[in-house]
Amino acid sequence: MYLYEKYGFADMNSMLRDAKSNHYAIPSLNFITMEQLNAIGDAMIENASPTIIMVAPKHYRQFEIQMIVRMAQAMIERVRSAGCQCPVSLHLDHGNTFEECKTAIDHGFSSVMIDGSGLPLEENIRITRAVAEYAHPLGVAVEGEVGTLSGTEDADECQGDQRYTNPDEAERFIRESGVDCLAVSVGTIHGLNKSMEQSKKSFGGLRYDLISEIERRSPEIPLVLHGCSSLPEKYVQMINTYGGKMESVIGIPDDCLRKVSRTAVCKINIASDGWIPSTAITRKTLAEHPELIDSRMYREEIRTELAEIYRHKMDLFNSTGKHGADV
Repeated sequence: MYLYEKYGFADMNSMLRDAKSNHYAIPSLNFITMEQLNAIGDAMIENASPTIIMVAPKHYRQFEIQMIVRMAQAMIERVRSAGCQCPVSLHLDHGNTFEECKTAIDHGFSSVMIDGSGLPLEENIRITRAVAEYAHPLGVAVEGEVGTLSGTEDADECQGDQRYTNPDEAERFIRESGVDCLAVSVGTIHGLNKSMEQSKKSFGGLRYDLISEIERRSPEIPLVLHGCSSLPEKYVQMINTYGGKMESVIGIPDDCLRKVSRTAVCKINIASDGWIPSTAITRKTLAEHPELIDSRMYREEIRTELAEIYRHKMDLFNSTGKHGADV
């Protein structure tokens, strides 16, 4: 038995193979609060969808990694007790070093991402191969990345230029790194997504041609998209109405997400669509109830709202009702 199986986590490789064979994408949902984690479980129970739950190193340092693992384990046990047997992977998002990935693996994560996309290709291959050589004997899947998305996961503004994934580099990276799935840059943007045509306030579209070409060259490798939050304007307006300061942002339209989930893209990451509604609801509730000291009022509302958002993602990605590989 692999360590992650002790906690009820599933092999992400098996999950992605099932998604690729059956033409759907698995929602990979970031959580940094208990409300988000409970909402993910609620959505799984309602939609019977395979799901990847993910945290970044900064989050497992904030909560202590043992607590992250046990919280995820408790959520899976609740989902199982409700009759949902869909597989769940606990995934490290954007590990920047070998040590960060090793820490996650050693504590029971079932998959890790090593992000060497900002490095020269040779160095990206080297560090990814080192993680894969450590992870694979322990049954842990490894995600790598070639190409660079604009924006950051923490900043309110996009920083840097987008570099689309080069199919030649992707093919070499897959061949030499031992990676199990590949995150590609095809038009999505990290953080508070803005299109490459920011001045026009319109989405620039996804490069489906690049997705097709990378799949043609490496048909066995599932692809991953980061930066896929939709960022509904109503939550931005709510934040600003109740004392916040946030510019209008451009997210990824539902039609694009629905279409891309039927391609070789088998894992789609969502983070900001969990953070922004949570902040908006908190601001609204505290502004309307300044006397409030019990946070349950807005935490329960956040959980309900996020569950609906996550269920919608599952429907878009065609993962609803897909029981996935055997757990």
